[in-house]
Amino acid sequence: MIATVLLIIITLFVPPIGVFLVAGCGADLLINILLTLLGYFPGHIHAFYVEYVYYKRRDEARAGIYDARPAAGVYSERVQNGGRGYGTMAATA
Repeated sequence: MIATVLLIIITLFVPPIGVFLVAGCGADLLINILLTLLGYFPGHIHAFYVEYVYYKRRDEARAGIYDARPAAGVYSERVQNGGRGYGTMAATA
């Protein structure tokens, strides 16, 4: 809970750092840096969307729900899997 609040506060001030903490160094970070340079609010929207997808997927994985469809506009496997690692979540039939 405290980590989530700190992440939100960090994202409010510098959106690319929030994306880096959730998605790591990759396409999502580059997109967020470019959006933040183009306009501060587009960077915020993208950062909070990436964080929303990450926490939603993490909570679903903890509940045993697996959504095989990738989230639109998110390129990080870590975010797509909810931080569960690469390919460690088995699809349910």
